[in-house]
Amino acid sequence: MATAETKRGTEVMTGADILVQSLVDHGVEVIFAYPGGCSMPMHQALTRQSANIRTILPRHEQGGGFASQGMARSTGKPAVVMATSGPGATNLVTAIADAKLDSIPLIAITGQVPTPVIGTDAFQETPMVEVCRSITKHHYLVTSVNDVARVMKEAFHVATTGRPGPVLVDMPKDVQMDKCSVDWEVAMNLPGYRTKTPTAHPEQIRQIAAAIKHSKRPILYCGGGVIASEGSEELRTLIDKTGIPTTMTVMGLGLYPNDSELSLDMLGMHGAAYANYAVRDCDLLIALGVRFDDRVTGKLEAFAKNAKIIHVDIDASELNKNKIAHIPVCSDVKYALTELNKIVEPPEDISDWVKNCKQLKQKFPFAYDESFDGILQQHAIRELSNLTQDRETFITVGVGQHQMWAAQFYNFRKPRQWLSSSGLGTMGFGLPGAFDFGRVDRGGG
Repeated sequence: MATAETKRGTEVMTGADILVQSLVDHGVEVIFAYPGGCSMPMHQALTRQSANIRTILPRHEQGGGFASQGMARSTGKPAVVMATSGPGATNLVTAIADAKLDSIPLIAITGQVPTPVIGTDAFQETPMVEVCRSITKHHYLVTSVNDVARVMKEAFHVATTGRPGPVLVDMPKDVQMDKCSVDWEVAMNLPGYRTKTPTAHPEQIRQIAAAIKHSKRPILYCGGGVIASEGSEELRTLIDKTGIPTTMTVMGLGLYPNDSELSLDMLGMHGAAYANYAVRDCDLLIALGVRFDDRVTGKLEAFAKNAKIIHVDIDASELNKNKIAHIPVCSDVKYALTELNKIVEPPEDISDWVKNCKQLKQKFPFAYDESFDGILQQHAIRELSNLTQDRETFITVGVGQHQMWAAQFYNFRKPRQWLSSSGLGTMGFGLPGAFDFGRVDRGGG
């Protein structure tokens, strides 16, 4: 980002203008924002930046939150949603919780009543920081206009580094209207926050390589963390080098083509029987960017009970949380895969194991009554998949049976094609999630 001197000098600006200029400086081109009394100064600031940032008016704040998530999920870039205080802000809570569980980089900006009346039960007041404390990666109540530039810089940094997640910025109306001289190069103040991305130690990489070399029945178990790290190509390289059968979580669909011989598709409660049988029988489970969710594992003590478990995740709190790993590795998954690919050797002989996995896939396929004289949902989804394989296609879904049918019968070949509320399971996600204005020409609709 350019310095203050080369860009705007020592300009005096309102808090609202500082916030919106910060959005522009961080590359935000689209914001979903529903107005109200306590957010009006920020909306007026958005009109002054209309050449640089497009404001989309949703019909409900929750829908705006899901629409912004659709952009973040399909691009990997942080997205922004804005609401007013009180009921407007609380209408964002579900979308914020959804982003937290699925590790989506989301900046949620809320208006707040003026600072002198905070805590007095003023009109349209809710304590948003307290409401969202446990469902955000970080949260701010900005009480001074001098803090706005720093807070926005920190918000984007926290949302996009390490394990991505939502950050709340609660902006009182008087702070939006106050003015100050802006220091655009202000330093961040994040004591205790690890700014350096964790990376696997060389000895850990050698341990993983050795475990793969000596395994007889290995399985790769891959989730959304691989997508968040942009590690799909490195994962595919590992599979090509080792020939290990691979299964994915609902968040990991698209990491490896479903139509590949080594793909075991989705595992878990709604996953493929062949994936679950393979995990049951494996002697090495390499878990990459996953959290051993209950919808995957079922009874934890019985999940891969005879396997040596390697767990690689950027979030140290996920390691040994649900399932004890024999080799826990706190690392960016892409880095770990890149280093592993430099030294990994294929297992000595897993031909019988791979053959067994292929036979399981043939014996227990995803199926429906193809003799039915009509159009079943599964048939429609499979046909849609066949018709769109050569196009840049994004599938967004709500939650429930249609979501699982889509996960089972659509053939995903690359990451970020599949937009689904997975951890929170929020009905109503699909339609707003499809409004991906980040991929629409600014002159279009």
